[in-house]
Amino acid sequence: MKICKAENLFYLVNDQVALIMEEKEGRLFLRHFGGPIASYHHANAMHEMDHAFSPNPRPEDRTFSMDTQRQVLGQVGRGDFRKPSIRINHTNNQVTDFRYVDYQVLDGVPQVVGLPSPHAKEGQAQTLKLQLKDTILDLYLNLYYTLYEGSATLTCFQEVVNQTGETIELATCLSAMLDLPAGAYDVISFQGAYGREKRFQRQALKQGYFEIGSSRGASGHGQTPAIILADRLTQDDAGQAYALQIMYSGNFQAFAQCNQLEEVRLGIGIHPDFLNWRLASGESFSSPVALMTYTFQGLNALSQASQTFILDHIMPPAYSQQLRPILINNWEATYFDFNFDKLTQIVDKAQEVGIELFVLDDGWFGDRQDDQRALGDWVVNESKLGGPLSRLIDYVHDRGMKFGLWIEPEMISQESDLYRQHPDWVIQVPGRSHTYARSQLVLDYANPEVVAYFKELFGDLLSRYAIDYIKWDMNRNITDVGNGTSLSDTLMQPHRHLLGVYDLMAYLTQTFPHVLFESCAGGGGRNDLGVMRYFPQVWVSDNTDAIERLAIQHGHTYLYPTIAMGAHVSAVPNHQMNRTTPLKTRGDVAMTGNLGYELDLCQLSDEELEQVAQQVAFYKTIRPIIQRGQRTRLLDPELFSNDWACQFSYQDQLIVFYGRVLSTLEKSELTLKLKNLDPHAFYQEQSSGKIYSGAELIYAGLTMVVPRGDFQTSLQHFKKIQ
Repeated sequence: MKICKAENLFYLVNDQVALIMEEKEGRLFLRHFGGPIASYHHANAMHEMDHAFSPNPRPEDRTFSMDTQRQVLGQVGRGDFRKPSIRINHTNNQVTDFRYVDYQVLDGVPQVVGLPSPHAKEGQAQTLKLQLKDTILDLYLNLYYTLYEGSATLTCFQEVVNQTGETIELATCLSAMLDLPAGAYDVISFQGAYGREKRFQRQALKQGYFEIGSSRGASGHGQTPAIILADRLTQDDAGQAYALQIMYSGNFQAFAQCNQLEEVRLGIGIHPDFLNWRLASGESFSSPVALMTYTFQGLNALSQASQTFILDHIMPPAYSQQLRPILINNWEATYFDFNFDKLTQIVDKAQEVGIELFVLDDGWFGDRQDDQRALGDWVVNESKLGGPLSRLIDYVHDRGMKFGLWIEPEMISQESDLYRQHPDWVIQVPGRSHTYARSQLVLDYANPEVVAYFKELFGDLLSRYAIDYIKWDMNRNITDVGNGTSLSDTLMQPHRHLLGVYDLMAYLTQTFPHVLFESCAGGGGRNDLGVMRYFPQVWVSDNTDAIERLAIQHGHTYLYPTIAMGAHVSAVPNHQMNRTTPLKTRGDVAMTGNLGYELDLCQLSDEELEQVAQQVAFYKTIRPIIQRGQRTRLLDPELFSNDWACQFSYQDQLIVFYGRVLSTLEKSELTLKLKNLDPHAFYQEQSSGKIYSGAELIYAGLTMVVPRGDFQTSLQHFKKIQ
């Protein structure tokens, strides 16, 4: 791993990836982002020619234009007509001309104040800081690029420092920008909606824009703050691909722009429609951190590089390899209708089948009899629970299980004591009526009083009670932004609000490191790297239907690690889809994530309870393989829409999952060619005892045989025996 400057070239190179930039007359150009190159001699130099209507900085040279150069910084008004990465309102225009001044090589990973940042052990990372200054204004721009030992991912962000003596306004401040050579590219994103999050989408990139983003105040169910650019022929096991991701949980934008020369600009950052950050002289602003990942070995390699980086450098270190407990959540079992006896009956059944964690969901506080009231009144409803919360916690702990609790700190009900005391704590436009979602409003975490209040309240809750797990929910998006004293102040509110939310997350997770936090936002409405820096587990969707979960869990694990993904077995007919699937299928699908249950165990037959007990026992034997193992896709869902398959490899063990959605007639069973095995070794399938050579599993494949009928799955466990 090295970061250095050789003449006018900057190198960031390890054994996986290289970023090479050139400085010419103070301008910075991207010469390479891709496979490792330790010595660069301009083999891929752009052929400069006279491009019609491309503006030139020098009248005598019509072959050089900022509109045709590959850059690391996109600016406004100096001839580059592509989307900018920096746009600043100052004096009477938006024109800037930042030029290189100096550089530094820093040890470690810079921590962005107030925002989630990656982490690294000593010696694992180095950072290149490039210092730029506008040619006229006392405006400074610092670009940070961090290289990690053995990783195909770099991280970056930019910092604007205002020394002009005047207040300026940041209109655009992206986290990352890449200009890439012309080629035949596809763009990949993960989209959807509530209950069908993170659906893989791939389409050809043509001249123009491809853009995704969120204006909801959260990353959202419908979009994922990530974009992948792949060569047209790239598939899971071969080909070149680039990924940009951002560690941010609010309004974002990601785009791919193919210009008139068919070259491509990728960008990601805070959505410029929701930034408008006023920066007084002497102040600075830093963008969120972005991830840039490259592979030439196919999309499986890209996925694994991203997952490994998240485990090593984003997820809280204490949890990245800590096996997750098998839980049962009472929500779909009882909803709001519960009491102590009903809950303890579920706990007793859970203990019988070997479940390790009981989670009490919504309805335990205030006058919370339904979703119309009491959010914000975080006082234990002892009448409903038949006594103090500690009584239930002790009951759970006495049975050898852990105890978890649901909270929703960012929301408030209008019908609540807190709202009656502090109606001004709500995000709202003065004089206008509220807009509701799920009958609730959003608290204004841009207000320091709100942050301080909930630090004390939830700090007291976690200090007073022996809570092992917190499910942190967020069940609506932000509307009616208008709490500022001026328009410019109001336009800063969405980012300020998120900084306040991050402040509370950081405080609680640092103060109570023994508590396992899981993020939920109506399911997967905030399943992103910003949240994952604090919360090592995510409830990826409220949709617990096993068949819908095939696509949802596929999308989550495309970039994010399996150990971060909660996956539950629920009742049938499913509460979201009204679909009936076999209990085995529900168990097999959930066991490809962090297994949990969300149903009333007391309503199951003895035969079904025995099946649940067998699932729990089996999962405990394979849990390290699933949660710590390398996940590899075995089928492309675009080519095999009725079939899903993946494998998990860990040490000398292997799990192979296969799912068939609908039954077929007069069609041969699929044969899966397994990956990452030793061709000279032998592997034994544990349930049947059958032994296969690694070579035949790799080259001949393993035939998938499941019972006739719809919604069938197979989960096979192999151990290397020689």
